[in-house]
Amino acid sequence: MNYLLKSDSRIVEIPTVKIRPNKTQPRKIFDEDKLRELSKSIEENGVLQPLTVRKVSQNEYEMIAGERRLRASVMAGCSRVPCIVIKCNDRESAMLALLENLQRCDLGIFEEARGISRLIRRYGITQEQAAKKLGKSQSTIANKLRLLNLTYDEQDWIVQAGLSERHARALLRIYDQELRKEALSKIIAQNLNVTQSENLIEEMLFSTQAAEKSRKGTQKVLIRDVRIFINTINKAINTMKLAGINAICKHKDSGDYIEYTVKIPKNKGEKSA
Repeated sequence: MNYLLKSDSRIVEIPTVKIRPNKTQPRKIFDEDKLRELSKSIEENGVLQPLTVRKVSQNEYEMIAGERRLRASVMAGCSRVPCIVIKCNDRESAMLALLENLQRCDLGIFEEARGISRLIRRYGITQEQAAKKLGKSQSTIANKLRLLNLTYDEQDWIVQAGLSERHARALLRIYDQELRKEALSKIIAQNLNVTQSENLIEEMLFSTQAAEKSRKGTQKVLIRDVRIFINTINKAINTMKLAGINAICKHKDSGDYIEYTVKIPKNKGEKSA
Protein backbone atom coordinates (compact mmCIF):
# COMPACT_ATOMS: atom_id res chain seq x y z
CA MET A 1 0.00 0.00 0.00
CA ASN A 2 1.28 3.44 -0.90
CA TYR A 3 0.40 6.66 0.90
CA LEU A 4 1.26 10.04 -0.56
CA LEU A 5 2.53 12.46 2.08
CA LYS A 6 3.57 16.10 2.14
CA SER A 7 6.82 16.98 0.35
CA ASP A 8 6.14 14.02 -1.95
CA SER A 9 7.24 11.60 0.79
CA ARG A 10 5.39 8.27 0.87
CA ILE A 11 5.11 5.05 2.85
CA VAL A 12 6.06 1.90 0.95
CA GLU A 13 6.85 -1.72 1.79
CA ILE A 14 10.52 -2.22 0.93
CA PRO A 15 12.48 -5.52 0.94
CA THR A 16 14.96 -5.50 3.86
CA VAL A 17 17.79 -6.65 1.56
CA LYS A 18 17.47 -3.41 -0.41
CA ILE A 19 18.11 -1.15 2.60
CA ARG A 20 21.70 -0.26 3.40
CA PRO A 21 22.95 1.28 6.69
CA ASN A 22 23.84 4.95 6.94
CA LYS A 23 27.58 5.50 7.39
CA THR A 24 26.97 8.42 9.73
CA GLN A 25 24.99 6.28 12.19
CA PRO A 26 26.54 7.12 15.59
CA ARG A 27 25.26 3.95 17.28
CA LYS A 28 27.83 1.16 17.16
CA ILE A 29 26.49 -1.06 19.96
CA PHE A 30 23.05 -2.67 19.73
CA ASP A 31 21.75 -4.39 22.86
CA GLU A 32 20.93 -7.96 21.80
CA ASP A 33 18.36 -8.50 24.58
CA LYS A 34 16.46 -5.34 23.65
CA LEU A 35 16.61 -6.28 19.96
CA ARG A 36 15.06 -9.67 20.79
CA GLU A 37 12.31 -7.95 22.80
CA LEU A 38 11.56 -5.61 19.88
CA SER A 39 11.68 -8.57 17.50
CA LYS A 40 9.02 -10.44 19.50
CA SER A 41 6.85 -7.30 19.53
CA ILE A 42 7.20 -7.01 15.76
CA GLU A 43 6.22 -10.67 15.36
CA GLU A 44 3.05 -9.95 17.34
CA ASN A 45 2.11 -6.49 16.13
CA GLY A 46 4.21 -5.68 13.07
CA VAL A 47 6.36 -2.54 12.64
CA LEU A 48 4.23 0.20 14.20
CA GLN A 49 6.54 3.08 13.26
CA PRO A 50 7.82 3.16 9.66
CA LEU A 51 11.53 3.49 8.96
CA THR A 52 12.81 6.58 7.17
CA VAL A 53 14.91 5.99 4.05
CA ARG A 54 15.92 7.67 0.82
CA LYS A 55 16.30 6.14 -2.60
CA VAL A 56 19.92 6.08 -3.82
CA SER A 57 19.53 3.87 -6.93
CA GLN A 58 16.91 1.85 -8.78
CA ASN A 59 17.17 -1.06 -6.34
CA GLU A 60 18.76 0.42 -3.23
CA TYR A 61 17.68 2.62 -0.33
CA GLU A 62 19.76 4.25 2.39
CA MET A 63 18.69 4.19 6.04
CA ILE A 64 18.10 7.55 7.68
CA ALA A 65 16.22 6.51 10.82
CA GLY A 66 15.19 3.13 12.25
CA GLU A 67 18.16 0.78 12.11
CA ARG A 68 17.07 -0.97 15.34
CA ARG A 69 13.63 -1.59 13.85
CA LEU A 70 15.25 -2.95 10.68
CA ARG A 71 17.52 -5.33 12.62
CA ALA A 72 14.66 -6.50 14.81
CA SER A 73 12.43 -7.00 11.75
CA VAL A 74 15.08 -9.21 10.15
CA MET A 75 15.32 -11.20 13.42
CA ALA A 76 11.53 -11.58 13.34
CA GLY A 77 11.75 -13.02 9.84
CA CYS A 78 10.25 -10.02 8.01
CA SER A 79 11.28 -9.81 4.38
CA ARG A 80 9.73 -6.35 3.90
CA VAL A 81 9.32 -3.33 6.19
CA PRO A 82 7.19 -0.16 5.96
CA CYS A 83 9.27 2.90 5.13
CA ILE A 84 8.79 6.61 4.60
CA VAL A 85 10.77 7.52 1.50
CA ILE A 86 12.01 11.10 1.52
CA LYS A 87 13.92 13.14 -1.01
CA CYS A 88 17.25 14.52 0.14
CA ASN A 89 20.88 14.72 -1.00
CA ASP A 90 23.92 13.05 0.58
CA ARG A 91 24.62 15.92 2.94
CA GLU A 92 21.01 16.22 4.10
CA SER A 93 20.74 12.46 4.55
CA ALA A 94 23.86 12.32 6.69
CA MET A 95 22.76 15.24 8.86
CA LEU A 96 19.23 13.88 9.30
CA ALA A 97 20.59 10.47 10.31
CA LEU A 98 22.94 12.03 12.84
CA LEU A 99 20.30 14.33 14.28
CA GLU A 100 17.66 11.60 14.50
CA ASN A 101 19.98 9.31 16.43
CA LEU A 102 21.41 12.06 18.64
CA GLN A 103 17.91 13.10 19.69
CA ARG A 104 17.24 9.61 21.05
CA CYS A 105 17.85 9.02 24.76
CA ASP A 106 19.24 5.46 24.47
CA LEU A 107 22.57 6.21 22.78
CA GLY A 108 25.71 5.34 24.73
CA ILE A 109 27.43 8.35 26.32
CA PHE A 110 30.49 8.10 24.07
CA GLU A 111 28.46 7.27 20.95
CA GLU A 112 26.51 10.47 21.58
CA ALA A 113 29.68 12.52 22.19
CA ARG A 114 31.33 11.19 19.02
CA GLY A 115 28.15 11.84 17.05
CA ILE A 116 28.03 15.47 18.23
CA SER A 117 31.72 15.89 17.41
CA ARG A 118 31.14 14.45 13.93
CA LEU A 119 28.15 16.75 13.39
CA ILE A 120 30.23 19.82 14.28
CA ARG A 121 33.30 18.83 12.26
CA ARG A 122 31.55 17.50 9.17
CA TYR A 123 29.15 20.38 8.73
CA GLY A 124 31.32 23.20 10.06
CA ILE A 125 28.83 24.35 12.69
CA THR A 126 29.51 25.77 16.15
CA GLN A 127 28.70 24.16 19.49
CA GLU A 128 25.94 26.71 19.89
CA GLN A 129 24.41 25.79 16.52
CA ALA A 130 24.65 22.08 17.34
CA ALA A 131 22.94 22.72 20.68
CA LYS A 132 20.08 24.52 18.93
CA LYS A 133 19.58 21.69 16.41
CA LEU A 134 19.56 19.09 19.20
CA GLY A 135 17.43 21.11 21.62
CA LYS A 136 20.15 21.17 24.27
CA SER A 137 22.08 23.94 26.04
CA GLN A 138 25.53 24.92 24.80
CA SER A 139 27.06 23.93 28.18
CA THR A 140 25.53 20.45 27.87
CA ILE A 141 27.11 20.02 24.43
CA ALA A 142 30.48 21.24 25.75
CA ASN A 143 30.34 18.79 28.69
CA LYS A 144 29.51 15.88 26.39
CA LEU A 145 32.39 16.73 24.04
CA ARG A 146 34.80 16.84 27.02
CA LEU A 147 34.15 13.12 27.52
CA LEU A 148 36.23 12.46 24.41
CA ASN A 149 39.32 13.59 26.36
CA LEU A 150 39.24 10.13 27.97
CA THR A 151 41.31 7.55 26.10
CA TYR A 152 39.62 4.85 24.00
CA ASP A 153 40.66 2.24 26.60
CA GLU A 154 39.09 4.28 29.40
CA GLN A 155 35.92 4.79 27.36
CA ASP A 156 35.71 1.05 26.75
CA TRP A 157 36.20 0.23 30.44
CA ILE A 158 33.47 2.70 31.42
CA VAL A 159 31.02 1.23 28.90
CA GLN A 160 31.80 -2.38 29.81
CA ALA A 161 31.43 -1.62 33.54
CA GLY A 162 28.13 0.18 32.96
CA LEU A 163 29.33 3.42 34.57
CA SER A 164 27.39 6.65 34.08
CA GLU A 165 28.23 9.94 32.40
CA ARG A 166 28.73 11.46 35.87
CA HIS A 167 31.38 8.83 36.62
CA ALA A 168 33.15 9.78 33.38
CA ARG A 169 32.96 13.52 34.09
CA ALA A 170 34.37 12.98 37.60
CA LEU A 171 37.38 11.16 36.12
CA LEU A 172 38.14 14.15 33.88
CA ARG A 173 39.32 16.00 37.00
CA ILE A 174 42.45 13.86 36.82
CA TYR A 175 44.78 15.01 34.03
CA ASP A 176 47.48 12.38 34.59
CA GLN A 177 46.50 9.31 32.55
CA GLU A 178 48.21 6.78 34.81
CA LEU A 179 46.54 8.20 37.92
CA ARG A 180 43.20 8.34 36.10
CA LYS A 181 43.47 4.69 35.09
CA GLU A 182 44.28 3.79 38.68
CA ALA A 183 41.18 5.66 39.86
CA LEU A 184 39.01 4.01 37.20
CA SER A 185 40.29 0.55 38.16
CA LYS A 186 39.38 1.18 41.80
CA ILE A 187 35.93 2.50 40.90
CA ILE A 188 35.19 -0.61 38.83
CA ALA A 189 36.74 -3.10 41.27
CA GLN A 190 34.92 -1.60 44.27
CA ASN A 191 31.68 -0.95 42.35
CA LEU A 192 31.59 2.64 43.57
CA ASN A 193 28.62 4.91 42.95
CA VAL A 194 29.06 8.49 41.70
CA THR A 195 29.43 10.09 45.15
CA GLN A 196 31.90 7.44 46.30
CA SER A 197 33.85 7.85 43.06
CA GLU A 198 34.01 11.63 43.48
CA ASN A 199 35.30 11.18 47.06
CA LEU A 200 37.94 8.68 45.90
CA ILE A 201 39.13 11.06 43.17
CA GLU A 202 39.25 13.95 45.64
CA GLU A 203 41.40 11.88 48.02
CA MET A 204 43.75 10.76 45.24
CA LEU A 205 44.18 14.31 43.96
CA PHE A 206 44.82 15.61 47.49
CA SER A 207 47.42 12.89 48.18
CA THR A 208 49.17 13.54 44.87
CA GLN A 209 49.26 17.31 45.44
CA ALA A 210 50.54 16.85 49.00
CA ALA A 211 53.31 14.52 47.81
CA GLU A 212 54.28 17.00 45.08
CA LYS A 213 54.43 19.88 47.55
CA SER A 214 56.50 17.78 49.93
CA ARG A 215 58.92 16.83 47.16
CA LYS A 216 59.30 20.43 46.04
CA GLY A 217 59.72 21.57 49.63
CA THR A 218 62.54 19.06 50.17
CA GLN A 219 64.27 20.23 47.03
CA LYS A 220 64.11 23.85 48.21
CA VAL A 221 65.61 22.98 51.59
CA LEU A 222 68.48 21.12 49.94
CA ILE A 223 69.20 24.00 47.58
CA ARG A 224 69.07 26.46 50.46
CA ASP A 225 71.52 24.30 52.51
CA VAL A 226 74.03 24.12 49.62
CA ARG A 227 73.96 27.90 49.29
CA ILE A 228 74.62 28.25 53.02
CA PHE A 229 77.73 26.06 52.66
CA ILE A 230 78.95 28.04 49.64
CA ASN A 231 78.44 31.33 51.46
CA THR A 232 80.31 29.93 54.47
CA ILE A 233 83.30 29.07 52.26
CA ASN A 234 83.26 32.49 50.60
CA LYS A 235 83.09 34.26 53.97
CA ALA A 236 86.02 32.20 55.25
CA ILE A 237 88.11 33.21 52.21
CA ASN A 238 87.18 36.87 52.66
CA THR A 239 88.04 36.73 56.37
CA MET A 240 91.48 35.31 55.57
CA LYS A 241 92.11 38.02 52.98
CA LEU A 242 91.11 40.72 55.46
CA ALA A 243 93.61 39.20 57.88
CA GLY A 244 96.35 39.49 55.24
CA ILE A 245 96.37 35.86 54.20
CA ASN A 246 96.39 35.65 50.41
CA ALA A 247 94.12 32.61 50.11
CA ILE A 248 93.08 31.53 46.65
CA CYS A 249 89.76 29.81 46.00
CA LYS A 250 88.65 28.16 42.76
CA HIS A 251 85.40 26.31 42.13
CA LYS A 252 83.94 24.25 39.29
CA ASP A 253 80.30 23.31 38.78
CA SER A 254 80.07 19.90 37.06
CA GLY A 255 76.29 19.75 37.21
CA ASP A 256 76.06 16.89 39.70
CA TYR A 257 78.33 18.57 42.25
CA ILE A 258 80.39 21.72 42.92
CA GLU A 259 84.13 21.29 43.38
CA TYR A 260 86.06 23.88 45.52
CA THR A 261 89.89 24.15 45.66
CA VAL A 262 91.32 26.45 48.34
CA LYS A 263 95.07 27.28 48.53
CA ILE A 264 96.32 28.90 51.76
CA PRO A 265 99.98 30.07 51.97
CA LYS A 266 101.88 28.84 55.08
CA ASN A 267 103.45 32.24 55.77
CA LYS A 268 101.29 35.35 56.30
CA GLY A 269 101.50 37.69 53.29
CA GLU A 270 103.26 35.08 51.18
CA LYS A 271 102.24 35.34 47.57
CA SER A 272 100.72 32.23 46.15
CA ALA A 273 101.65 31.10 42.63
